[in-house]
Amino acid sequence: MAKVWQERLDTLREVILADIARGDYYGLVLTVGRGGEKLFEEALGAQDAAGERPLRLDNVFSIFSTTKAFTNILILKAIEEGRFALTTKVRDVLPEFTGKPREEATFYHLLTHTAGMPGVWTPKPGMYLDRLSELYEATIEAVHGAVEPGSRCDYSPLVNHVLMGMALVRTDPKGRDYQTLLYEDLFAPLKMDSTSMGLRADLKDRHVRPDMRGTVPIKHLSRNIEGDHALFEDPATESPHVGCASTSGDLYRFAEMLRRGGELDGVRILSPRMIAVARQVHTGEMPNELYKAAHLRAGWQVAPAYMGLGFNVRGTAIVNHQLGTLTSPQTYGNYGAGSTLFWVDPELDVSFAATSAGVMTQTANIERFQKLSDMIVSAML
Repeated sequence: MAKVWQERLDTLREVILADIARGDYYGLVLTVGRGGEKLFEEALGAQDAAGERPLRLDNVFSIFSTTKAFTNILILKAIEEGRFALTTKVRDVLPEFTGKPREEATFYHLLTHTAGMPGVWTPKPGMYLDRLSELYEATIEAVHGAVEPGSRCDYSPLVNHVLMGMALVRTDPKGRDYQTLLYEDLFAPLKMDSTSMGLRADLKDRHVRPDMRGTVPIKHLSRNIEGDHALFEDPATESPHVGCASTSGDLYRFAEMLRRGGELDGVRILSPRMIAVARQVHTGEMPNELYKAAHLRAGWQVAPAYMGLGFNVRGTAIVNHQLGTLTSPQTYGNYGAGSTLFWVDPELDVSFAATSAGVMTQTANIERFQKLSDMIVSAML
């Protein structure tokens, strides 16, 4: 049986409720387990600013860039299947990806955010962001290499995962589209029944419509539904970087698969060896160029990027970090803009999955999840 300091978990609940009461965000659904045993699973606060719709454990959230984690895992799976390698140049799978210096980038560079292209939020201003084929065509045309691959770490909000999504479709032996591929190879096997690319029709009634609160710098336009961020409500969305919806419980199952070395309930997604390599730091002490300015504006020390193969890793430096300062250096996971986070601490054997309402600014969100992550691990005995 997992040992936990219950008084600390009670304090955690009180702190979350106090943050919500102060208006930091509207509500949070948090699931935490150790060694496969759930220790904390609660829905706190509300879906909306008025506090009129309490959150439930089964609420479905737009998880923004946490979507990238699913794309990453399928890329690692494709590598294990021999469809291409970490060292394969992207242009060898996607021959349209030409032009120096970007054409020297490999899948390793895409996964570690070191491909040398700028961190753009959209390939072209004002375009729809809901179709993989159009995102890919615009990326090929408009997003060019800025530096040699491997020379700096510049987090890619969109481009890298559009390229990886198209590579998965192009090399899929069954010829499936991206929505089907995600469902059949990841969500269905892991019984992530409330997770989908695009807002599946049966999830709509449980969906917490994202309130950006002025924190997101671009619009997420859909051709099918009106609204600045309608992409998150469109069931036909196919955006490998940002388009998924999920629950805290499903993200916890995903984290548990990783904690268990790539297997859950008898279904194996990845090998233990791949996960061991993927959760190592592959970017040394390079900073994350896209977020360096935000750290400086906040008066923080600029943190190393600490990127694994698609994962954010906690690393050894004591800096402002969503994954905490008390978690083990090997802790790894992924996040979604101002709202969503999952992580696995392999040393403490802990899995963490949180979804929240009321999107926070980047630095406020880092402080929020750093605090909650540290409180969680301090409760472990």
